[in-house]
Amino acid sequence: MTRHTHRIAIAPSGFKESLSAARVAEAIATGVRRVIPDADLDLIPLVDGGEGTAEALALAGGGRLVPCTATGPVGDPVTSHFALLGGPGPLTAVVEMAAVAGLALVPPDRRHPGATTTYGVGELIRAALDAGARRILVGCGDSGTSDGGAGALQALGARLTDRHGRELRPGGGALHELEHIDPSGLDPRLADTELLVACNPYNVLCGKRGVARVFGPQKGATPAEVELLSAGLERLAAVLTRDLAPAFAPASGATALDLRTAPGTGASGGLGAGLASVGARLLPRYDVLLDGLDLDARLARADFVITAEGALDHQTVRGKIPAEVARRAQAAGVPVLVLAGTIGPGAQDVRAVGVDAYSAILPAPMTLVEAIGRSGEFLADASERAMRIMALGTRLAPVAPLAA
Repeated sequence: MTRHTHRIAIAPSGFKESLSAARVAEAIATGVRRVIPDADLDLIPLVDGGEGTAEALALAGGGRLVPCTATGPVGDPVTSHFALLGGPGPLTAVVEMAAVAGLALVPPDRRHPGATTTYGVGELIRAALDAGARRILVGCGDSGTSDGGAGALQALGARLTDRHGRELRPGGGALHELEHIDPSGLDPRLADTELLVACNPYNVLCGKRGVARVFGPQKGATPAEVELLSAGLERLAAVLTRDLAPAFAPASGATALDLRTAPGTGASGGLGAGLASVGARLLPRYDVLLDGLDLDARLARADFVITAEGALDHQTVRGKIPAEVARRAQAAGVPVLVLAGTIGPGAQDVRAVGVDAYSAILPAPMTLVEAIGRSGEFLADASERAMRIMALGTRLAPVAPLAA
């Protein structure tokens, strides 16, 4: 009788500020092969619009990375890039906001989201336009900003001024002073460019679940700064709706986007709302980023799926990669294991979306620096442990029921 070869799909996200999705997948595969050397492994590294998105889409689409220098989130020049993709149709560029305004580019002692800017995102969009792109996909994720895309709009030529007519200083902390937006200087090429934003639809700009309240503390905001940012983003939405959005109004009969609460407006500290005000379409990120991977079919062919992310907690079910993978695998009846750098409050919620088991990879308490530096090693070891436990389980005979 022919022995069945185990088919395992490995579909992780990257570990922020540590490993790319491809390196995470390779580390997991290393651990699996220690236990099942002949396993049929399908490595499917996934991106969510954050770190590594431009490179991953360039590789998948026969394109290339274009290096450039742009303004970083704290105002200093940073080495960055965008991607130009191959294929038919208009030249398509991928702008990864994390590559120019990501949290990893904000030094720990300068993590003040009231001061960080998306100006470099606008510069990358202009560089893509200069390269001939007329379809630009902006990947949102891993941001270090909360300026509602104000900086990006300024780089694209809009003037944001206070009641005295002075240009607004960088950062979300100044948005409550916004009085007027002058769109006359906006790059005219935007009108002939298809601008798409791949974003998490759970993230909205304002309200109780507004992006400042949900993500501001993660970016270094104090409670007082969170309230200032929230007020500033409310003001930005109102002025964008009054001064800028009408120039990019949808076709007759279409409903105008509510910049306060529409899905995705809070993406990357509100960058979604800023770009939507100049005609960008906000799209669920996985509908865009997983196109062409044939992910559903590849998961359905597997006997077992392993996915991973840096932190598993209450945010995971709100559009993170493990939740998306689990949802799709559950539809195919395939079990799912999640490996995570840390397990936080609310992690158990992932069971409701199709996760069968989850496990932390750290073998002992340690500093964040050590955990990041050894994450590949820890992933491989955790994968090996999981496989050995599964192998043990398959050897246990069914327990006979107790006699009445």
